[in-house]
Amino acid sequence: MHPKTTRQLSVGFISLGCAKNLVDSEVMASHLMRAGFKLASAPEKGDLLIVNTCAFIDAAKKEAVEAILDACALKKKKPDMLIVVAGCLPQRYRQELPVLLPEVDAFLGIDRITRVASVVRRLLRGERGFLEIPPSPRAVIDPPAGRILFTGAPYAYIKIADGCDHRCAFCAIPQIRGKYRSRSAAGILREAEELLSRGVRELNLIAQDVTFYGRDINGKAGLPFLLRRLGRLGGKFWIRLLYGHPAGVSDDLMEAMGETRQICRYLDLPIQHCSPKILRLMRRGGGENTLRKLFARIRQTLPGIALRTTCLVGFPGETESDFRRLLNFTAETGFDHLGVFAYSDEENTRAASLKNKVPRRIALKRKTVLMRRQQEVVAGKLTDAVGKTEEVLVERRKPGAKHVWLARSFRQAAEVDSAVYLRDDTGRLAPGMFVTARYVKASGYDLTAETVERI
Repeated sequence: MHPKTTRQLSVGFISLGCAKNLVDSEVMASHLMRAGFKLASAPEKGDLLIVNTCAFIDAAKKEAVEAILDACALKKKKPDMLIVVAGCLPQRYRQELPVLLPEVDAFLGIDRITRVASVVRRLLRGERGFLEIPPSPRAVIDPPAGRILFTGAPYAYIKIADGCDHRCAFCAIPQIRGKYRSRSAAGILREAEELLSRGVRELNLIAQDVTFYGRDINGKAGLPFLLRRLGRLGGKFWIRLLYGHPAGVSDDLMEAMGETRQICRYLDLPIQHCSPKILRLMRRGGGENTLRKLFARIRQTLPGIALRTTCLVGFPGETESDFRRLLNFTAETGFDHLGVFAYSDEENTRAASLKNKVPRRIALKRKTVLMRRQQEVVAGKLTDAVGKTEEVLVERRKPGAKHVWLARSFRQAAEVDSAVYLRDDTGRLAPGMFVTARYVKASGYDLTAETVERI
């Protein structure tokens, strides 16, 4: 028996990677709280430390391993501390990690997160070094009502599906998270309604590909139906779509976005590249002309929409001509937000076996060049915004600033995009308010604004 079981044990969390992982951490925390544990004030202060990991790319794996090693070093100073490693890293390396990291007390797979309390109880009984990791995730998880939110602001993430049925040559996600599994619309609606009742004012719908939602159930796109149902909940709030696929943007989806007033005119559609040759090697299909027509159609149907994308440079076979083509296409399209990854081989992916590898230094240089070009695009957009008014959602006070708040417009997603620094000395603002703001200054990727009126 653990020496501290005579009192309520505290649990600390380190949640790495994407928002989908954050939801998994929230689900684990909620199940532990229901089982009688409490949250530690900081990860290192817990009797139990859960490290929820990402294993998408090399950088994410390195970050995860470093976090685990830091936890193990902490355990040497606190021998009674228990360490559980969860998420994508143990799911991907379920056989290797227990051997490499004997200091870790238990490993938890991604579709066993609802069993976290029973895992901890096993640890308290003295069991060590065990795995709760099925080879292939299959669970469809509905978060518990009243789940703990780690966002610290009036927004939350709703994971509408897990897994992926795409077979992009560079990506290991289908191997890690399994086939695409949609949650029921009824379960998502219950979660949304409950979150709104608690003061959440932005619902971010997330999945590996939100536009694929429902296709695994009946072969039909279910996202337009879901969005219309969410809009019927009524009230003042935002719905934001994150992580889509260009091929999944249908006329019905755009119509649903246009007719449902709560939906932000914002789409996150990673294109990865625009060269038909590279897209073919990536096993994504399409090309520059297809993408150009798609974004023109989106902007025509949804005027003023904000577009985010992600690109992958240095993919095997990418020539300087291919890269220049991508560079010109992104500038021409004028994405509001753009992220860039430099390619790295991922074991057991098709791309890892491709020839004509691009040297790492060249891939990193291309990433820098593309980001600099994007900075020029953004600078022009922000300069045009100065003097205009727009509705913003108030998140929280800026640390150390009495009369400045962090806020966002519909054009900005939480955590991944830029911010609005909202000046207000009335003392009437609070998190979750929608206000009209006038932009007065642009700096880098961010805007400074002043309140005009509360909405």
